[in-house]
Amino acid sequence: MKERGECGGADCATEGIKLIQQDLFASITAAYANASGGKLENNALYSAISDSIALEQRIPIGASGDLHNPAKRQIRWYQQTLKRLGLIERVDRGVWQLTSTVKDELHRATAEVKLVAFSTDLGVAIWARQQDFFSAIQEPISLCITSPPYPLRNARAYGNPSSAEYVDFVCKSLESIVKNLVPGASVILNISNDIFEHKSPARSLYVERLVIALHDRLGLHLMDRIPWVNLSKPPGPTHWACVNRVQLSAAYEPIFWFTNDPHKVRSDNRRVLEAHTEKHQKLMESGGANRYGSYGDGAYTIRPHSYGKLTAGKIPRNVIQRGHSCKDTLNYRNIAKSLSLPVHGAMQPTSIPDFFIRLLTEPDELVVDPFGGTIRTGLAAERLGRRWMVTEWIAEYLRGAAELFRQKAGFNLHPAFHHLGSI
Repeated sequence: MKERGECGGADCATEGIKLIQQDLFASITAAYANASGGKLENNALYSAISDSIALEQRIPIGASGDLHNPAKRQIRWYQQTLKRLGLIERVDRGVWQLTSTVKDELHRATAEVKLVAFSTDLGVAIWARQQDFFSAIQEPISLCITSPPYPLRNARAYGNPSSAEYVDFVCKSLESIVKNLVPGASVILNISNDIFEHKSPARSLYVERLVIALHDRLGLHLMDRIPWVNLSKPPGPTHWACVNRVQLSAAYEPIFWFTNDPHKVRSDNRRVLEAHTEKHQKLMESGGANRYGSYGDGAYTIRPHSYGKLTAGKIPRNVIQRGHSCKDTLNYRNIAKSLSLPVHGAMQPTSIPDFFIRLLTEPDELVVDPFGGTIRTGLAAERLGRRWMVTEWIAEYLRGAAELFRQKAGFNLHPAFHHLGSI
């Protein structure tokens, strides 16, 4: 079966071949975005892009050889694609317009949608559901770092699975990515610890079930549990900590580090060394300790000149202490406000993916995130010279995040996203 717009034989006109090759999708969406009120009658649409296509040429198409204009057929096909994306709507026969963007309305990618929302020389942000996109990718991946929607009882605007569904949800989301991991590659997973049994102050065991399932189903080995301590985290869980006074106020979320091969794991803590304290720097410069001591029944011993070797820095502890906000978060919020876009309800500071990307990858390696959010994984990877690929199914979040990349080399925003806001 021939594709829509395909020529009927070997004598297909040159203009017809060029038509199939050019980016009509971008031209059509740009025409709607530039039209007054976002509304265009079909003839006006044809006219708007007539400089680059042959509108009057009719050629044989299909087995019947009937004469059709391939340009107009292609345009009508793309109109239907835009309709499925929720970007245009028909207002009359032959008249279409951009859908109105209501402040609380979110455009969610359907199963058919796999669209590059924006890109740079190093990476791409895809408007798609993660399970639909990554199942078709055959690219070696060095690191997956992500924070899936938490299994909250009261879902945020972007939605989330329940605790009962969560293990299957995460395993299915990561399955295609894990298949493409290079030997020794890692998966970093940030999830919530503050999920409780129904009407109970006891914490859910979904975290433990998930860790075991990722090992048993996907063959991932647990390298570490790293608490993300956030002392500015709002008091919670409110009901059990502030009302019934049973629980303590939560101040951390767990980050899990997995690898597909612990014997070939590609981490190197020399890439994330921290500055020595002034006291330790003086100790090294003075030649180290000048005493002997034994502690823990000999498990820990200090000898003369211990810590006397000058080193480039100290190895970080396996605890990360960060606030939930950062400069990039503030920039994103200001951008979303200026574009009248909804603000993402849960944002991670860019310093967290930055740390793990430095620890677990080398420049030019590929980093992915199936739950892109405001594309912090992509932003950290971009700054560190890593290639990146992320998916996000909410168009408005991608539009706001795109502005954080505008000054990056090769930045390109798809015309379909321009109507979601303007600077």
